[in-house]
This record gives sequence, structure tokens and C-alpha cells, in this order.
Amino acid sequence: MSKTPYYITTAIAYTSGKPHIGNNYEIVLADAIARFKRKEGYDVFFQTGTDEHGQKIELKAQDAGVSCKEFVDQVAGVIQSLCDQLNISYDKFIRTTDDYHEKQVQKIFKRLYDQGDIYKSSYEGLYCTPCESFWTESQLVEGKCPDCGREVKPASEEAYFFKMSKYADKLIKHINEHPEFIQPVSRKNEMMNNFLLPGLTDLCVSRTSFKWGIPVDFDDKHVVYVWLDALTNYITGIGYDADGNSTDQYKKLWPADLHLIGKDIIRFHTIYWPIFLMALGEPLPKQVFGHPWLLQGDGKMSKSKGNVIYADDLIDFFGVDAVRYFVLHEMPFENDGTITWELMVERLNSDLANTLGNLVNRTISMSNKYFGGVVADKGVVDADIDEDLKAVITGTLDKVQAKMADLKVADALTEIFAIFKRCNKYIDETEPWVLAKDEAKADRLATVMYNLVEGITIGASLLQPFMPETAEKIVAQLNAQIREFDALNQFGLRENDVKVTETPEILFARLKVEEIVEKAEAMYAARRAEAEAPAQEEAPAEDVIDIEAKEEIEYDDFAKLQFQVGEIIACEAVPKSKKLLCSQVKIGSQVRQIVSGIKAHYTPEEMVGKKVMVLVNLKPAKLAGVLSEGMLLCAEDAEGNLALMTPEKKMPAGAEIC
Repeated sequence: MSKTPYYITTAIAYTSGKPHIGNNYEIVLADAIARFKRKEGYDVFFQTGTDEHGQKIELKAQDAGVSCKEFVDQVAGVIQSLCDQLNISYDKFIRTTDDYHEKQVQKIFKRLYDQGDIYKSSYEGLYCTPCESFWTESQLVEGKCPDCGREVKPASEEAYFFKMSKYADKLIKHINEHPEFIQPVSRKNEMMNNFLLPGLTDLCVSRTSFKWGIPVDFDDKHVVYVWLDALTNYITGIGYDADGNSTDQYKKLWPADLHLIGKDIIRFHTIYWPIFLMALGEPLPKQVFGHPWLLQGDGKMSKSKGNVIYADDLIDFFGVDAVRYFVLHEMPFENDGTITWELMVERLNSDLANTLGNLVNRTISMSNKYFGGVVADKGVVDADIDEDLKAVITGTLDKVQAKMADLKVADALTEIFAIFKRCNKYIDETEPWVLAKDEAKADRLATVMYNLVEGITIGASLLQPFMPETAEKIVAQLNAQIREFDALNQFGLRENDVKVTETPEILFARLKVEEIVEKAEAMYAARRAEAEAPAQEEAPAEDVIDIEAKEEIEYDDFAKLQFQVGEIIACEAVPKSKKLLCSQVKIGSQVRQIVSGIKAHYTPEEMVGKKVMVLVNLKPAKLAGVLSEGMLLCAEDAEGNLALMTPEKKMPAGAEIC
């Protein structure tokens, strides 16, 4: 009987640079789901890859002094290498520079144009140069750009547009009829209330301001804009053909069972992508899951600071499976998770070294000490204790499957580790070292050791999709095999008189947090020194900027302005805006909400923990519908790049700036 197909994808990684561990979380999550589905008997196809076009890459390549293709080849190689280091079991790694993909994107664009879904027009409106955005008069805030607060000027730009509103009602109907389509539910509500129900505007799907993209083949001044290019990888990667000659693989796998993507790009995957598919006459994916973010604990993960945590850093420190366990275990279903060096060490020591590693080591050591490594069930039971142990172990598969069906992977891991915790409790209950002192209780002791080995084997079999190397190491030491899921609700399948290893391996060695933190700081220092060295060697004369002087003011005018040091304690992107961040800023004992047009220059996680200069007595105003109670002060260079004004020395939140 043929297996049921299961097609899972991640978002494709943007090749502007090396991804940090927060980006890699998604691929580990997808891998755990893919491996689990294979164990459940599905014919899984798991696709990931890289998104390789766009203006940002064009500029990065220019800065690096290489061609765009050379640049993306190098970065894509790094991204794929990180996948391999994390033991990701992908079936296809697609690149949007792949020839087949590029040709299909051109065919898709032409087809949509020919059927009237794409039309040529122009942006006409009030243009903000730093934000590269057009606005209508009604969208302005006090006559200025709603994202950054700067002056706007009338302008226009030729572009192709997709008629989003044509399909909006159809999409709303689909979402209402398929509540499982967007998960978690909070993401669905956000998409419906913030975007679909207020009404969709037509989407720009081409650009003329840069060249590194897939050319519109019937109008070579234009390149296909990123989302129409990138999103289609989910179908081109499995053989979709816009002319109707799609492969058997496409017919077998589409629609996708699961698109796994970050919550920051949920709009593109649940509005733009379904509408593109509707226009092509293709079925929609069965489910889109917008997972939360993995954030650095102090909120200061920044390449400029040299303190970004990369997957290969963590692997060097802790090993592959410890990293996989951490990112899977620490991520809630809906809320953001946190990563710190201290928490990594805590989890490794408590969960991996103690609960799991020590259990396996003790069990093997006692088997060798008492029975020369031979494991045999002598049938001498303590009904209450033994039956409870077996019930917990054999009942875990159903619990884990239920959690995984809802994509609650962290909860599934917790259920698996309940087996190992119950086995540890079983050792405390049975006290093998006491039984060993009484020869008459040798058969009871043998049964206890058998039950432990059997329980650990079942636990390792469940653990395999999440920590594959560790699971294989465990069963190898037990001289057992990873079992299929349909055997995991049965206890006692191990044959008698099979010996465990004579030399058990420590699965996870306990670590000292101080040593790890010190090692991490040394790594960061070396990274910062390396980044600064070329600048010191080749430091050009510092640029200066002359700006037109404003009218002189009196001291009394200046005295009306109140500046204080604020500490950013939380920050998130404003959902309706491409440019705004909303920060919670602690100023003395008060916390104010301040909206700033700096999303292009700072990520929310970079903002948290910063001490900044705040104009605190600015009249409150709404930006993109969000109340702002002050202003964060920035400096701006000639290219429009912004840098927050921060105190040179350590200052408390609320300190007056005078």
C-alpha cells in the first residue's frame, strides 16, 4: 500500500548574510516535524532553500566588490552548510537563481498579465525618499511621512501591479471555511482584522530601481519583485509548470500540507501567496503556521556589536543535538522564546546531562555491575510500581502524537522526557543497590534492570525525530534498535539475555556556566577585533555633512524641550507599517510607548536593552494608528542611514539630558 504524501516547506532564507540561530530555529522545527511524520508512516517531502534576488543583495554585492551571483553563491553555501551541520533531513534545497525557477517565474508573470490580473501603471503620490514609500494625503501624519515623520514630495514611478482586491472575498471565504488554514488562531485574526476586512490595495509586483532580479521578459526595464518571485518556490521546486505541463511530483505533492514560516512574514504567505495561487487556478496549501521568534535574552543580538549567536557557535559549544533540543524545547506555541548562554547551560545540565544522560549511564553501569551486562526479564514484579511505570511509558506515544498534530513541538518533547523522569523515579522506588545486597532478590533486580532498559529504548525511539544522533547513541549502548511507532505502545519486546555495552559513553557532560560565558565573551571579542581591524588599517578621512542652518532660537525656546535617557524594555514591529517600530521605553519610574520609523535600521530584538535619548514632552500623536508618547533621537547620514543617540557612559533611565 502506498504511503500518504506529506509536503512540508520552510520559508527560504534571504541571502543577504549568514543567518543567526533565531533564523535557524525554523529549519530545526521543520526537520523535527518532517522526521516525526516519516515515523508516522507518511511519504514526506521536505523543501527548504534560499531567496536570492533584490536590491539589498545588489547593494551588498557592490560593497563586497563581487558580482551578485558570486555573492549569493557564497551565502547560499553558508546557509546550506548550517542546515547540514544541524542534521536537517531536507529532500530539496531550492535556490531562486535556479534556472528552472527563474523561467517559471517569468511564465507565471506573463500568464497573470495575459489574463488581466497584472497591469501596468505607476505609483503616484507623495514620496518619502528615505523610506522609498508612496503615501496618499490621508495617510500622512501632520503632512509628513507616517513611518519616519520626514517631508514628502509629489512623485511617480512606473510599475506592474497585481489586482489583489479581485480575489479578496474568495480568500476571506476560504479562511472562514477552513479554520485550520492559518495557525495559530491569533495570526488568523490579525490577518483578517488588519488587512483583509479593511480592504486590500493592489500590490506592486515589479521594480525598475534595481537590476538584480528575474527580468520581466516582455518588458526588460522591470524585474519581478521579491514576493512573486520567492513565494512561487513552493510550487516550482516540485515541478509546477505555468503552461500546464507540471510534473507527476507536483501532482502528487501539491497542495502543501504545511508552510512553516516566521510570524513576521505571515501576511505574505496567507494573503499574497493564496491570491497568487487562486489566480493560477491552483489549490491553496492546507496550513500555514506562523511560528514565534527566538530572541537573545538581552535583546542585543547585533552584527555591529559582534555578539550574534550563530548555529555553528552553539554546535561548537554544546553539540548538535543539545542545540536542537534547546531551540525546540524553549519555543512556546505562540509567544517568543529566549536564548541565553546561561539558559543553554542550565538546560543541558538539568535535562540532558542529568535527566537523560545520567539515567542511561546509571542503567548500563548497574547492568554491568550486577549481571555482567546481561539484561533479562525474570518476571518478578511489584505490581503497583511496575504497572505504573509501564503505563506511563506505553501511553506516551498517543500524547506525543496529539501534541505534534497541533504543532506543539515543545510540549511533545516534554511528554517524551516524562518517560526519562519516570525511569529515574523508578530507580529511586526500587533501589537496585539495596536489592543487590540480597541474593534472594536477584531475579527482582534483573526485572528492574530489564524494565529500565526497555523504558529507555521506547523513550529513545520517540526522541529520534528531535535528537536523532542522541537516540542512535542510546540504543547502540543498550544493544537495542530504534523501534517503529506502531510498537511503542507495547512493553517487553526486548529479547532476554542481550548484553548492554561494557563501556557506556557519557551522552552530555555537565558544564560550568561561568566557563561558557567567559568562552562566549572571548569569541565575541575576537569577532569584534576582526571586524574592526580592516577599518583601523584603511581608515579614510571621516565624512562630514553640511546641512542648511535653521533659524536661531533663544535659550528659552530650547528650555521648553525636555530630554531624558530612556531604556527600551520591549519592542515590536507595527503590523500595518513597513517602517515603524513600537518601543516600550522606561523613563525613570514610568514606561512610555514611542513609535519610530527605524525598522529599516534596527530589528526589534536589537532595540531591547538600549539606553537612548528621548524627547519626552512631545505632544502625543498616532503613527499608523498607534499612539506615540515621545520621540527617540537619531543621527542621519547622507544616505539616509539612522543611528540612535545613546549616552557615552552608563546612565540610569530617566537621567536628564542638558
